[in-house]
Amino acid sequence: MTTQLIVAASPQSLIEVLESNLAGTKQPIPLLKEAIHNTRLDHETRFVQGEDAEKLVRERAAFMDEIMRLAWGRFNWDENKSSWRKTRISLLAVGGYGRSELHPHSDIDLLILLERNSYDLHSPNIQSFLALLWDIGLEVGHSVRSVKECRAQAKKNVIVLTAMMESRTLCGDDELCVRMNRMIAPEKIWSPKAFYQAKRKEQVERHQRSEHTEYSLEPNVKTSPGGLRDIQTVMWIARRKFGSVDFEDLVEQDFLTAAESKLLSQGKKFLWKIRFGLHLLAGRDDDRLLFEHQRNLANMFGYVDGDQLAVEQFMQDYYRTAHDLSAANELLLQHFDEAIVRSSELAKIQPINERFRIRNNYLEVTSDDVFKVYPQALLEMFVIMGSSETIEGVRAATIRLVRRHVDLIDEDFRSNPESTKLFLDLLGCTNHLFTQLRRMARYGILGAYLPEFERVIGQMQFDLFHTYTVDAHTLQVVRNMRRFRYKNQEQKFPIAAHIHHRLPKVELLYVAGLYHDIAKGQGGDHSELGVTVARDFCNRHDLGTWDTNLVCWLVRNHLVMSTTAQRKDIQDPEVIREFALFVQDQVRLDYLYALTVADINATNPTLWNSWRASLMRHLYLDTKRQLRHGLESQVDRLHYITDTQNHALERLQERNLEHESILAIWKDVDDDYFLRESVHDIVWHTEAISKHNLNDGPLILIRDDTFTRRADEGSTLIFIHKENAKDLFVSIVTALDQLALNVVDARIPGSAHNRSFYTFVVLESDGQPVGDRPGRIEQIRSTLLRYIKPGSTSPAPSQRRTPRVLKQFVIKTEVNLREDGDHSILEVITPDRPGLLSIIANIFVEMDIILQNAKITTLGERVEDVFHITDGDGKPIRGETQQAVLEQRIKDELDYHIEKVAV
Repeated sequence: MTTQLIVAASPQSLIEVLESNLAGTKQPIPLLKEAIHNTRLDHETRFVQGEDAEKLVRERAAFMDEIMRLAWGRFNWDENKSSWRKTRISLLAVGGYGRSELHPHSDIDLLILLERNSYDLHSPNIQSFLALLWDIGLEVGHSVRSVKECRAQAKKNVIVLTAMMESRTLCGDDELCVRMNRMIAPEKIWSPKAFYQAKRKEQVERHQRSEHTEYSLEPNVKTSPGGLRDIQTVMWIARRKFGSVDFEDLVEQDFLTAAESKLLSQGKKFLWKIRFGLHLLAGRDDDRLLFEHQRNLANMFGYVDGDQLAVEQFMQDYYRTAHDLSAANELLLQHFDEAIVRSSELAKIQPINERFRIRNNYLEVTSDDVFKVYPQALLEMFVIMGSSETIEGVRAATIRLVRRHVDLIDEDFRSNPESTKLFLDLLGCTNHLFTQLRRMARYGILGAYLPEFERVIGQMQFDLFHTYTVDAHTLQVVRNMRRFRYKNQEQKFPIAAHIHHRLPKVELLYVAGLYHDIAKGQGGDHSELGVTVARDFCNRHDLGTWDTNLVCWLVRNHLVMSTTAQRKDIQDPEVIREFALFVQDQVRLDYLYALTVADINATNPTLWNSWRASLMRHLYLDTKRQLRHGLESQVDRLHYITDTQNHALERLQERNLEHESILAIWKDVDDDYFLRESVHDIVWHTEAISKHNLNDGPLILIRDDTFTRRADEGSTLIFIHKENAKDLFVSIVTALDQLALNVVDARIPGSAHNRSFYTFVVLESDGQPVGDRPGRIEQIRSTLLRYIKPGSTSPAPSQRRTPRVLKQFVIKTEVNLREDGDHSILEVITPDRPGLLSIIANIFVEMDIILQNAKITTLGERVEDVFHITDGDGKPIRGETQQAVLEQRIKDELDYHIEKVAV
């Protein structure tokens, strides 16, 4: 018998119809599956139409209660009536289901509770009951335990205990649940103090997996900092201590303020909405806000593109919510710590002034009216902590007072000389500046004092390059600057560590760090727009003319050094001279280098690798040398080349190579080779060529370059010498792509006798050099030989799969071509994907374009490649038609491939 269930009916009427239909059939599975399916469709439709997720979550749990009751009722659990009291059995909802919270694909956690260890008596029914649930398509997590076993398991595992604490009886005798709760009560096991400590440890470990930040690119709305689990952790601890089950209970007990209760309620409601939507999009229990879901949810929730993309607006709302919830979680756990763990501690009071004192190493106010009487105390407290090595934090009551008085920070407060002096004093503090700025941001003080900072809280860029939101990135920049002071950072940042101690006013570096990205999201060039904002700060804080000009110069030019290092040929002495003319003096160079290194390391953890470190080091040291020699000294290209050759000749003759044979080898290569290669590498190449007969095949040299002060220090160099061929570059880069090696630089000098002197600078996919791994080196050499040997077939396109995250960023390719002396410079900005360089190289072959040099820069999901090219006659690409054809050919080919990848 089949009866169509009417979705539009009320949940209760649905159950009544279902119960009636089940009574007349011995095959319940189709009816139950149909009811579950129709209810899920009903909930999905209502959610998309805007119905509150909280209502639907509760309704789904209530619906599942009835499904459990109907399924459980199909079995006779009282078969052993003669020993009924010894074999009682109940079905309990536990965990999230116990809280009556079920999202579309949440697991249904059940506890089958036995009065005694009588599993054998009920085993057939239990197995059949669970099989029925699985047959109707439910994701069920279950355990079968006696009351005593529950106590034993809960005593051993706090996670098991937590699930049981939220249990409720679905079917059977509720007395079993009551008995179980008595046996796991805090008086018996897991005191509030022990429970708090276990949950605090659990949270720390969970946050470690998210690197202790709410601002992950693809956060988990359940487990990331500021996620639902942080709210639940607070409630679990409160339940263990106070028996409270909701926010209102905690407000009545004066544990939560009404404002905190509202924040937690609204935050949970927003996260539930996101989680409900995620389950619908993923079609499974998946709480990760993946890139592909972020854009879809933004559209689903009605965000539209404006100055910010819709997805960026949505994610800013998420990050702000997570930030607020994480801050509330920190406050409440601090409150628990004082109320539960430290309640019996003997108070050790240390007065500081009439406004503040230290209680057991935590700062607190001396009275509740401190901030009303002296509003500047809202800044003073952070200066006090920044000047102390012993203060561990702020008392919870004081944090609440701070938040309650944030609105005292108005324009008069910001312009008050006492306020501006205190903020500058803070920047000059010796202890934990980042920690104090982070606390200020958490408590709402930093955004109130610097409204421009408030605007960028939670602001993200929808890409893979910027790992953090603007506010988190900004504070991380300052943190990196502070790290340059420490001895243990000298190995990773040797120049920055040396620079930091000799900066005339290090606080100006911190101001530039705070303001370098402050104008992001306003439209236009944020570097230029940020200058106005930074100048206003400097004027308000009465900084001198030199100080103000330096801060503004740093904000305006904070990207110049990294762009020069990564996109220009810094082996060329003329490029170094131009950069030296730009910075003008050593002081500016020092400040700009420190800001740039801190900025790169705070943008993306994977961005600062040995290759970029070596580029920055090379640019800094060569610019410093140029400044020392004087800006007026011109670069003599011929003198530079001659000097390089003479040094190389001297070393090669020391290795018993004849002068004539050396010059014979060098006649094959043009002068650019001696500009772009170091003496060390020229000696390496020349000596190997002199011992090699090309009739025996190509010469391939591979080694890590760790030679002091080399631009490719910390990378792997691959030198290839052979009879040239039109498609040689294509074959090489295709082979390197198949080897999963990232090309970061390619030097392709011309040759009088059509022989290659190609140098490729490569890194493994993890950003590290190949290293001393003979097996890997031999694999590279043999693969290259297979691809470049005469008679080899044209290389096949890359077979490597495009990573999932790259598929989410379909942006149009940008191509710019300009003439630069005796060659043209081609810039290509396009989404990253395997085989990209091979595609471009094939176009060069087809259009008879000669490549001289290439700089490959990967920035998250996109690459910014720079190629120095000429036409087949060795001249720049000049004709407008030829330029337009090349640009369009690259755009068409790259955009075609990326569209295929996206599909």
